[in-house]
Amino acid sequence: MSSEESAPSGEKISVLFVCLGNICRSTMAEGVFRSIVKDPSSPYYNLIGTVDSCGTGGYHTGDDPDSRTMSTLRDHGITNYNHEARRLRDSDFREFDYIFAMDLSNHSDIQRWRSRKKTEEKAQVMLFGEFSGTGRKEPIQDPYYTGGNAFEKTYEQCRRFSENFLATTFPDVPRPSR
Repeated sequence: MSSEESAPSGEKISVLFVCLGNICRSTMAEGVFRSIVKDPSSPYYNLIGTVDSCGTGGYHTGDDPDSRTMSTLRDHGITNYNHEARRLRDSDFREFDYIFAMDLSNHSDIQRWRSRKKTEEKAQVMLFGEFSGTGRKEPIQDPYYTGGNAFEKTYEQCRRFSENFLATTFPDVPRPSR
């Protein structure tokens, strides 16, 4: 399924966000995306099914998102997000329509993981920043070692990329006002 096509009538699209450790970027992306599509007043409410995030490494498996991720989400009114870090699974390639990597290194790791398995899969693996709206693929840099303002930039990118992905995937759905 290309990003220009929506799922066949009645099928909901599933989305997985992937970074390295699953405590900063991918959890931020999941929290932001959920806030847009899981709100009953959202025009995308009945179009999106499963939304999840994971990491290519298992360093933080079972951990909560980074406190700075959670603080940034709260600063933007996202207060109902919970997640327990997990690692990418083989089944993710069968269960998700879209797997979004946060940067080129994550993308390479996902593609390498995928190439080890020769099973039937439906996932389209992409850099989330392909939906930057700038005409270029924009990576989301890891804010873990950078600090506060980097988390705000990650939020802004996740919001913009989410909105652009939804507008591209569902061109007939009016964009919600913020």
